[in-house]
Amino acid sequence: MRQIAALPYRSAPHGAIEVLLVTTRETRRWVVPKGNPIKGLGPYEAAAHEAFEEAGVSGIMCPAPLGAFDYLKRKRDGTLRRATVTLYPLAVTDQSQDWPESDERETRWFGLTEAAALVEEPELKRLIAGFRAPSPIAGRLQRLSAWTRTKSGEKIAMLRWFQALMPKQGRFFELFEEHAATLVAGADALARLLQGGPSLPEHVRTIYDREHDADDITRTVLQDVRRILITPFDRAAISGLIASMDDAIDQMNGTAKAITLYELTEFEPQMRDMSGIIVEAARVLVETIPLLRSIGDNSSRILELTARLVEIEGTADDIHDSGLKALFKASQGSDPMGFIVGREIYGHLERIVDRFEDVANEIQGLVLDHA
Repeated sequence: MRQIAALPYRSAPHGAIEVLLVTTRETRRWVVPKGNPIKGLGPYEAAAHEAFEEAGVSGIMCPAPLGAFDYLKRKRDGTLRRATVTLYPLAVTDQSQDWPESDERETRWFGLTEAAALVEEPELKRLIAGFRAPSPIAGRLQRLSAWTRTKSGEKIAMLRWFQALMPKQGRFFELFEEHAATLVAGADALARLLQGGPSLPEHVRTIYDREHDADDITRTVLQDVRRILITPFDRAAISGLIASMDDAIDQMNGTAKAITLYELTEFEPQMRDMSGIIVEAARVLVETIPLLRSIGDNSSRILELTARLVEIEGTADDIHDSGLKALFKASQGSDPMGFIVGREIYGHLERIVDRFEDVANEIQGLVLDHA
């Protein structure tokens, strides 16, 4: 049998990621909110429904799954049946004090390591542990690098990207991480903006402010690139990466401007789904960037995370196409201007996700060139 599940997460005050687990009704063991598919709802929508039913949380659901895990489900007659559960990340924005199953379950926030230790399913352990923390598993690139050093008799570590310049010259790593933080804040504000409601101007302002912060960071990076003596190759790598990151926040700002220009207050479900993809892309990127400080040691994890960015870009394309088709059918013959405006918003959202894919491509190129 097949089921769906949510992995509710939030950023704790100290900056670490926490996930919410719930207890089962009978055995009281810790699990993620999960359930059966619901007729009329997409898989991720059903997962969001279960998250509220079982844990009282709601927020921004990413339509692209993190992965899947198996477990043995005990049926009412006592027999066991293997279930495969598809897991979707849920960025929690609201937690209710009262919810449908509040009398039957306990909920609690845990750090990733503790949460991974508490759940029983091996694949679920891996998915939770790897949600933010770097994986220590050595990949093909690390093994190749080790073989090369052994064969050549090297006594020093390989040259890794422009790391020899850090931190004595420039603040590139710190600036990249600061820029990634603006993308997270911008993505969160954009997702909240597309929920509608009275706080739209506040969310637009947040995106605008974060875009200006990102511009300042980008300007500093490019000034350092010009004034510091580095090879042309590394200069191009640094400029290419920061430019692709800056393009992403620029597109978020462009989306907010278009929404303000057309005075939109209500948005299509597929638009909100695409914002969930953008939130997930920003989360993945903010984990990836610090790993560039030691590109050789972290190459497997970096490639895994950038592959996730490419994967969810494909999901966003599918959502974009279905949303545009639904909008056309709804507007046909009655509201052509509504279709034109909606198509522009969809175009902005698609370009945001495309820019995250550009960032992934830049980082993958760095890993492959410098390993």
